[in-house]
Amino acid sequence: MKDRFRSANGTQGRPKRTALMDMDDCIIVGAGPAGLTAAIYLARFHLAIRLFDCGTSRASWIPTSHNHAGFPDGINGDELLGRMRDQAAKYGALREPKRVTGLTKKGEVFEVHCDDQTYRARTVLLATGVVNNQPDGMDEALHAEALARGLLRYCPICDGYEVTDKRVGVIGTGDHGTAEAQFLRGYTADITLISPHGDHDLDDTCSRSLDDAGIARVAGPCGDFAIKQGKLAVDTAEGRLAFDSIYPALGSKIRSGLAVDCGADVSDEGCILVGDHLETSVPGLFAAGDVVVGLDQISHAMGQAGVAATTIRNYLAEERPLRR
Repeated sequence: MKDRFRSANGTQGRPKRTALMDMDDCIIVGAGPAGLTAAIYLARFHLAIRLFDCGTSRASWIPTSHNHAGFPDGINGDELLGRMRDQAAKYGALREPKRVTGLTKKGEVFEVHCDDQTYRARTVLLATGVVNNQPDGMDEALHAEALARGLLRYCPICDGYEVTDKRVGVIGTGDHGTAEAQFLRGYTADITLISPHGDHDLDDTCSRSLDDAGIARVAGPCGDFAIKQGKLAVDTAEGRLAFDSIYPALGSKIRSGLAVDCGADVSDEGCILVGDHLETSVPGLFAAGDVVVGLDQISHAMGQAGVAATTIRNYLAEERPLRR
């Protein structure tokens, strides 16, 4: 099951082990932009690291990112992840294509559990991210096609520019749906807020702000999604509507369960709480990326990972020299 990254010349990377047998310097959980950035940094620090990749980074959903610096013509999410894996490969990072099911700390040692297998490390970095809530009733094949064609989008900060002056639907209600619709109003005047279930749940403040911005709203439920004539169509309580793009504003599931298992503090929403250098309330346990409170952007995740990885290196150096 192990998959060692391979270097550019095809030779197998050999992660350097610590003095304690079967002990990693750092285990990284999650192989999205944050986890892979940390893997690159930590491997180049000559540390023995292990990266767990269950293959569900939501960066893989991105058909083309146009706001990632250095790629003026855009880059596909899978291609970006592949390039980062190759870069980590060059320095001998060890990748485990497995899902982590538990995390505990015994004394000064972390134990990372993958079903009946256990791995030990001096530090752990959680880069587990979040999972967007998808619209009810949309099958996976249609969801994938709509994403690939830019008919379904999840990040207005990432790709709002691409819907400039187009017809846009936002599935959501309440404060969150209102905020997303208002954000997108900066790109186009043709915005419709669609309630996912029945009538909208809007207070007077939300209603006034939507009216002031000229944002239409229709009641739900919404469903029976289909791609028709290059648009994404959906049934609502007020008839069938079609849009150039639809944004689900339905929130997300924060993957902070491992942090909770290990006793780390999380916010009321479930985000892992960290200090300025990305360390959690558990010494030696760090977190970076979307699982931490902050801007859910690739560039932000990478920056956090760089800070966390450097802090981990310095944390470990306090215990004993890292290279002899």
